[in-house]
Amino acid sequence: MLIAILTGFLFAILLFFGGKKLVNHKFALLPTLIPLGLFIYFVRFIGEVSNKEFIHKTYEWIPSLGVNLSFTLDGLSLLFSLLITGIGTLVFAYTSGYLKGHEYLDRFYGYLSIFMGAMLGLVLSDNLISLFVFWELTSISSFFLIGFNNTSEASRKSALTALGITGIGGLLLLGGGLVLGNISGTYSITEMLAQKDFIQGHEHYILAACLIFGAAFTKSAQFPFHFWLPGAMKAPTPVSTYLHSATMVKAGVYLLFRMSPLMGSTSFWNNTLLIVGLITMVYSAFHSIFRTDMKGILAYTTISALGILVFLIGLGTHESYLAAAVFIIVHALYKATFFMMTGVVDHQAKTRNVTELSGLRKVMLPVAIAGLLAAISNAGIPPSVGFIGKDLIYEGTFHFEHSAILLTALAILTNVFISYAGYVAGIKPFIGKLPEKFEKVKFPSFFLWFPPVLLGTLGFVFGLFPVLIEKSLVKPILWSIGEEAAEVHLKLWHGITPILGLSLLTMASGIILYFVLKPSAKKETFITKFEALSPKSILENFNRAFSKFSVLWTRIFQNGYLRNYVSVIILFLIALMGYTLIDGTTYKIDYASFARLTVYEVVILTILILAIGLIVFAKSRLAAVVATGIMGYSICLLFVFYSAPDLAMTQFAIDTLTVILFVLVLYKLPKYLKLSDYKMRIRDGILSIAFGGLISVLALEVLAQPVNSEISDFYAKNSYLLAHGKNVVNVILVDFRGADTMVEISVLAISAIGVFGLLKLRLKSVERYQK
Repeated sequence: MLIAILTGFLFAILLFFGGKKLVNHKFALLPTLIPLGLFIYFVRFIGEVSNKEFIHKTYEWIPSLGVNLSFTLDGLSLLFSLLITGIGTLVFAYTSGYLKGHEYLDRFYGYLSIFMGAMLGLVLSDNLISLFVFWELTSISSFFLIGFNNTSEASRKSALTALGITGIGGLLLLGGGLVLGNISGTYSITEMLAQKDFIQGHEHYILAACLIFGAAFTKSAQFPFHFWLPGAMKAPTPVSTYLHSATMVKAGVYLLFRMSPLMGSTSFWNNTLLIVGLITMVYSAFHSIFRTDMKGILAYTTISALGILVFLIGLGTHESYLAAAVFIIVHALYKATFFMMTGVVDHQAKTRNVTELSGLRKVMLPVAIAGLLAAISNAGIPPSVGFIGKDLIYEGTFHFEHSAILLTALAILTNVFISYAGYVAGIKPFIGKLPEKFEKVKFPSFFLWFPPVLLGTLGFVFGLFPVLIEKSLVKPILWSIGEEAAEVHLKLWHGITPILGLSLLTMASGIILYFVLKPSAKKETFITKFEALSPKSILENFNRAFSKFSVLWTRIFQNGYLRNYVSVIILFLIALMGYTLIDGTTYKIDYASFARLTVYEVVILTILILAIGLIVFAKSRLAAVVATGIMGYSICLLFVFYSAPDLAMTQFAIDTLTVILFVLVLYKLPKYLKLSDYKMRIRDGILSIAFGGLISVLALEVLAQPVNSEISDFYAKNSYLLAHGKNVVNVILVDFRGADTMVEISVLAISAIGVFGLLKLRLKSVERYQK
C-alpha cells in the first residue's frame, strides 16, 4: 500500500530527470498508465472490503512520538482511492489532448502525479500526523497546478489565495490532531475510536472539534471560506476536473466522514455541520444562477454540492449518511463530466460565456451528448444515478426529527438552482442555431471527448443497475463509519411516495426556471453589486488595512537606521525586565558573600572603565576601535584570573580578529562625522545607563539566590559515562546540546553563503563597470 502511495511521487521524480522525452507526442499517453495501474490495484480489494475484510498496514516512522505511517483500506478510503485513480486515469488521458504540445507538459504531469500520491496518502492514513503531512502536500501540489499558467497575474493570485486558505486549514488540522493525541495518548484514528466516550467528555473536545471544522471547511470551501474555489477556476481544465470536482475539495468532506464515528453524535458537532452546510449549499446554489462563465457556474454548484455533503453528515442519521455516500459518487461522475465538457468547449471555441454559445452540437456532437448526460444526472432525472441520489437526500431531510419541513424545503430550493445551472452549462451551449463564428470550430480529438462521455454514461449505468455500487461501494462506506448496512437497497423505483413527489417537484421547477430565467451579463452585474459584503471582499479589505498598517509600522520602527533598531530593542527589554523585577526582586545585597577585591581586579576594572569612557567620547573611529580591543583584552585577563584559560583564549582570538576587521573596514570609510546632536546622545546615554542598571540588578539578584548545583552535578557525573568526554563544557556543546550547536553552525553556514553571494555580486558589478 505504501508503494502505491509513493508511485505518484516516484513518477514525478522520474519526470524531473527525463520528462521531455517521456511525454512527447509519441509517448503522450505514457503517464496515464500510472493512475490506471493504481486503479486496477485498488479494484482488486473490492471483494475483500465488500465482505467487511478491511486492510490495515503500519510502517514505523517516528515510533517514539507515536507517529507511524499507518494505513487503512475500508469502504470510505476505497471509494476515494477509486475516484482518485479512476477519474485520475481519465484526467491524465484528457490532458494529453488538452495540453498537447505544451512546453511544460512534463511539469504538469509531475504536479498531477504528486497530487495523486498525496491524495491517496490522505484518504488511506490512519494516523492523524501522517494524514496532516499528506494534507499539506495536496495543498502545495494544488498551488502549483492552479498557478500553472504562471505568466497570468490572475492565476498567480488565485494560487496564492487557495494556498493561503487551505494552508491555514492544514495548520488547524495539525492543532486538532495534537489536541486529540494529547487527550487519547495516540494519533491512530482506529485506536481513538475505543476512547470515543472519554474524548467527547473531555474538556478539550470542543477545541479539537473546532480545529477539525476549520481544516475541513477551508479545504472543502464551506462558507465563509468558499471564495478560493471560484478563483481556482483560472487553472487549466484538467486541474478543475481532478481537484475541484472529485478529489481535493472532497478532502474536507472525507475528514468529517472519517471523524464522525469518533466525534459525532453530539449536538455541537452535528448542529455546526448542519448549519454551515445549509448556509453553504443555499448561498452557492443561488449565486450559480447569475453566472455566465461555464466554469464559474460549475464552481458555485460544486461549492453547493460540498455544502450538501456537509449538511448530510451534520444530520447524523442513517438515511443522511447513506445519502452522502451515494451523492459523493453521483457528484464525482457528473461534475467531472461537466468540467471536461467545458474544457473542450473552451479549447475549441475559445470562449466559455454561455450568452455567446449555442448550436455547438453540430460541430462536437459527442461533447453535447456528454453535457446532456451530465445535466440529466445533475438534475436528478431518471434513469440516472442522480435521481437515486436526490431521492436519498430528501429521505434524509424528510425523516429528520427536527424542522423536517424547513430542511426539506431548503434542500429542494438548492437542487432547483443546481438543476437550472446544470441545464445552462450542459445543454444551452449545444442547442439552437450555430453562430457563424463557430462554424469552423474543429471536431475535438478522441481523448478530449471520450472521457466525459464515459463518465456521463457511467452515471446512467449505475442508475439502471444500482446494485453495481450498492454492495461494492455504498455498504462498505456505511460499515466503515459504524453504520449498519444490511437494509440498504438502492433502486430507481420505490413506488408512489412523498419523496417521489418532491423529486418530481424539483425536476419540474428546474425546467421551468431554465425557460423563464435567461443568463445575461446584466444579471451577473447585478449580483456583483453586493460583492462588497462578501467574505472575499471583507478579507481583501482586511489585507489592505493590514498592508497600510505594515507600511506605517515600517516607517516608524524599520526606517533603515541601525541605532533606532537597537534603541527600540533595548527599550523593550528595559520595559519587560523592569516590569518583571518590580515585584519579583528582594533588592538585598549579601556583602558577606563577596570575595575581597585584589589589586589585579581593581586595575583591570579601572582600565575597563577608562576604555568605555574613551569609546563613548572618542572623536576618532580608530581610537574607539583600540579602546574596544582594550576592553576585550581586559576581560580575557579576568577569565585567566578566574581559572578559565579556554574562554580567555577564545576571547583573545575573537577580539584580535574583530579589531583587525574593524580597522580594515573603517580605514576605507570617509572622515568621522557626527550624525547625532546632544539631545540624541543624552537620550542614548540614559537608555544605556538604565539598561546597564537593570542588568546589574538582575546579576545581583541571581547572586542572592541559593546555589543549586543539581544541573552541574548531572553534567559532571554523566559527561564521561554518557558522552565519553572529560571536558564537561565541550561535552555539553557537542552532545547534550548537539541539536542547538548544529543549528548555530547551520546559521553561520547560511550567513557565509549569503556573504559569498554578495561578494560575487559585487565582483560582477565591478567587472561590468570596468568593461
